[in-house]
Amino acid sequence: MKKYFYVVTIQYLGYRFHGWQKQPDVKTLHLMVDRTLNFILEGKYFKSLSSGRTDAMVSAECAAFELFLEEPLVDQNAFLELFNYNLPQDIRALTIREVDGKFNIINHSKIKEYLYLFTFGEKCHPFCAPIMTTILDDLDIDLMKEGAKLFEGEHYFKSFCFKPTDHGQYTREIITCELVENTIYTANYFPKKSYILRVRGKGFMRNQIRLMMGTLIDLGKGKLTLEIIKQSLEPDCFIKFEYIAPASGLILNSIEFS
Repeated sequence: MKKYFYVVTIQYLGYRFHGWQKQPDVKTLHLMVDRTLNFILEGKYFKSLSSGRTDAMVSAECAAFELFLEEPLVDQNAFLELFNYNLPQDIRALTIREVDGKFNIINHSKIKEYLYLFTFGEKCHPFCAPIMTTILDDLDIDLMKEGAKLFEGEHYFKSFCFKPTDHGQYTREIITCELVENTIYTANYFPKKSYILRVRGKGFMRNQIRLMMGTLIDLGKGKLTLEIIKQSLEPDCFIKFEYIAPASGLILNSIEFS
């Protein structure tokens, strides 16, 4: 039987979800997406496959999944409108496009960009909690900017993988890693200044960016030095960093398929 393949991009606030992947007895993004698809497709066959998982409470400006159907969509715009009408308000579909059977959303080469939004030094309005991490201690932002640049390029990232094994591929390249003042997200209840760690690369390991962010926060607090971070990126080096930054500050910003 002939199948039809589509790539759908979506955005979501991850704060009330236990990540993307379906799990027993908890609310996940994949569960809500599939429930909605089942309803609007009126029980017809479909399968959805994500380009990658996100952890509990992580949000996305632009994530993607592949939709497999046995009947073509007659009107893709009408499908998108109906999909959005029935999705919960913290998930929104952005685009849909047809692809051929050779496209594989997991194996297809892609570059992902993540943002980590944070502020420091004062207790924030509770409405900030879903997308911004607040560090109450003072941080040396200039030193953290220096630290962020150390992650750029090809390095050995075993120290920045949660529960690594002896068999993982830990030599990876980060295309961009920079810490900048936040000019993207604004709200009248946000603090006067907030910051973003922006990271671009082809593939990231479990909790990698949150471990990188946690390490930069400890650097900013004076608990670590630039030398320790440099050492941790050397071939076959493993340093166990303790602090994994909270998930709610992490946002998948974009996915570029080659």
